[in-house]
Amino acid sequence: MEFKCKSAWPFFVLLVWVCLLTSCTEERFLFFNRTSVKNAPADTPFVYKNTIVVEGDLSKDEKKRLSTELENYWDDSLRSRRQQRLFFYRIANPPVLDTANIPRTVSFMNGFLRSQGYYYALFRDSIRIDSLNNQQRASVIMYVNPGKPMIIDSFTYAIADTGLQKMAEQHKTESLIQAGKSVFSKDLISGELNRLVELYRNNGYFRLTREDLVAEADTMNQALLALSIDPLDQARQAAADSLNRPDHPTASLIIRLRMAGDGAIDPSHLRTYYNGNIIYYPETLVTELPDSLINDKSFKEVTNQEFTMRYREGDFVMRPLREHTYMRKGQLYNERNYYRTLNNLGVIGAWSQADAKPIVRQDSVDFHIFLVEAVPKNITLDVETSRNTGDFLSSNNLFGIAFNATYRNRNVWKRAIQSATSLRTGIDLSFNNGKTQIQTFQGSIGQSYSFPRLISPIRITGKKQLEGVRTVFNINASYADRTKFFRLRNLVTNWGYEWKKDNKAFQYRPINIELYSLDTLEGIREIFKQNNFLRYAFNTGSVVSQVFSFTTAYNDKNNNRHSNFIRVGVEESGALLGLIPSLRSRIYQYIKGEAEYSRLYNFSKTALALHAFAGLGYNFSKDPNIGNTLPFYKQFVAGGPNSMRAWGLRQLGLGSSLTSDTLSSNFRDRFGDMKLEANVEYRYHIAQISSLALGGAVFTDIGNIWNLRKNTSSPDGEFNPGRLGKDIAIGIGTGLRFDFNYFLIRVDMGIKLKDPARISNNGWLSIQDFTWTNKELNNSARRNNYAIQLGIGLPF
Repeated sequence: MEFKCKSAWPFFVLLVWVCLLTSCTEERFLFFNRTSVKNAPADTPFVYKNTIVVEGDLSKDEKKRLSTELENYWDDSLRSRRQQRLFFYRIANPPVLDTANIPRTVSFMNGFLRSQGYYYALFRDSIRIDSLNNQQRASVIMYVNPGKPMIIDSFTYAIADTGLQKMAEQHKTESLIQAGKSVFSKDLISGELNRLVELYRNNGYFRLTREDLVAEADTMNQALLALSIDPLDQARQAAADSLNRPDHPTASLIIRLRMAGDGAIDPSHLRTYYNGNIIYYPETLVTELPDSLINDKSFKEVTNQEFTMRYREGDFVMRPLREHTYMRKGQLYNERNYYRTLNNLGVIGAWSQADAKPIVRQDSVDFHIFLVEAVPKNITLDVETSRNTGDFLSSNNLFGIAFNATYRNRNVWKRAIQSATSLRTGIDLSFNNGKTQIQTFQGSIGQSYSFPRLISPIRITGKKQLEGVRTVFNINASYADRTKFFRLRNLVTNWGYEWKKDNKAFQYRPINIELYSLDTLEGIREIFKQNNFLRYAFNTGSVVSQVFSFTTAYNDKNNNRHSNFIRVGVEESGALLGLIPSLRSRIYQYIKGEAEYSRLYNFSKTALALHAFAGLGYNFSKDPNIGNTLPFYKQFVAGGPNSMRAWGLRQLGLGSSLTSDTLSSNFRDRFGDMKLEANVEYRYHIAQISSLALGGAVFTDIGNIWNLRKNTSSPDGEFNPGRLGKDIAIGIGTGLRFDFNYFLIRVDMGIKLKDPARISNNGWLSIQDFTWTNKELNNSARRNNYAIQLGIGLPF
């Protein structure tokens, strides 16, 4: 196979860079295994490296988990002081090898394994010493065979209180422990005890705590459950246990009340309590102490029903406090409602901190709620930049810069209403063939209000089951000038509601009005002559719609390190108003839906991120001017720093159509009524440089955009399931992440592995004939086989 070295060498440099970065964290390349040692004892064995090998009949994932966790249980005298320095490792002041401390390490590791349900672990150590100059480098290896985990074969409650026992039995189906399946682990049993305490405290048992419950185990070998504090005794016990290792170890578990020294628990812990008085302090200073405020007699007070507000200046009215309180005087104490109250008051925005001090009074609990006032008014100034390029060498580069100014008032009319006035202006500069020009100018001004309650002409029931409720009003005017192509003016206003329930967030805009005025200039009119179908997306029309969205984020039940994110959105416009003849040609009629799903697998030093997106919009208008497609500002796009990173912004699609690539104009933005995309990204840590965490990633992006209706001006631009394999685009690449904790800068480089607009090789990249620029069409359109993206934050 013959390679064109002149054009292909950068591609291979990229591949080598990806391989080295990926491999350095796994220490597979000798080059990145180099370790320098400082202040090593001369001619004396010292601890150079630690290795743990988990053996036995366990799954690969379980072995990896245990191996990673056991690294934390080496005795300090046997722990390698190896630290990563960018691509190399460094050891400073290594400890002298002392094999007498191996039993201590065994006892620490055995204690951890027992907490995980492994009570019959076997340990075997090995030491290898390598000589280098006058250094005696000792690698300490620990072989661990955890054995079979102990299973809970029976599980019962024996709580010496009728009310508590009955409640536990009624909710036993919610138990974390399943007899015959669950492993006898410390975390599982602790989780079950915490679940019971939460259940009781949500049903009035205010004083009952985790210390009042105890779990007792019954196993054939009780010595397993009684650990000595002497490491040598522990090691001897572990050796003795290994000789009597059962094939299937089991234990019975009983949960009961902890008995006090006199044989009875404190009676106050076994009685139920009710909500008493609720007192607010909405002007609390962060330096003030709760006890001093409670005893301060200088406060003014106002009482409304069972609520009391104590204040000095009168900065707040009571209504937002009362409406976001989920407790009522005389109700049975419920800890969930107690924390819901504090959380909701804390997220309104008027207060930066919400705390409370409960005070027991006979059979009731008074709550003093202290709210630290946030900065009431402030102005923020932001500068944003973006970079999008398709070439190392200069042409077709875009650089964007935007300035934002926002004035916020966090307590309008003393009702904790949030107000934001924003001003934004920005430009996109184009660097084309050595010339710099303004490609786009944008400006906008907006005003928003967020009311901490649901404002509705109809009565809404069940509001107290919701959290974070607010009514939102927005109005925004903007202007965009795409040089030589179009000018767009719009006024957008909407009224809607936001609320949460558990980990689910909802947003509904029953009124969303968008008025547009579009001037088409000479440049885009020339494009219409070549692609008449594009004219429908650039006709002037207005949107009168309603919008609903739903998002949720949650962790896996079996592994909290794995997280999920789901978002679904639906918008409908003109279904009713579009039926009025006089409005039919002025209001877009469409329905649009989109959904995305992300999943993140977090490992010790790496992460695997998966993402999928699907969007579809259908224009059901019969009007000849604004029918056929969605307006371009509602259509989907692909390419850029957060989507299909091997393509420039809005430079992928439609389907496998070549229309946009063959236009004589340099306006080649693509918009579609449908989008499918899937992304896989493997993230890894490279180095920690002071407060900067340097990370890397390798990724692949798969997807495209399409129109729904066939168009002779853009052949193969409509969605066709039979042509999906041809239309799908695939990009691969690598990138760096500069994480400064408070923000993250990302640089990605993507290669077009499969480009539907590539005529040869069925769209697949040919390594043999690789070039950075695709010159198949032999026209003025520059089509690069790669793109470099600059982004803020992670792509998904």
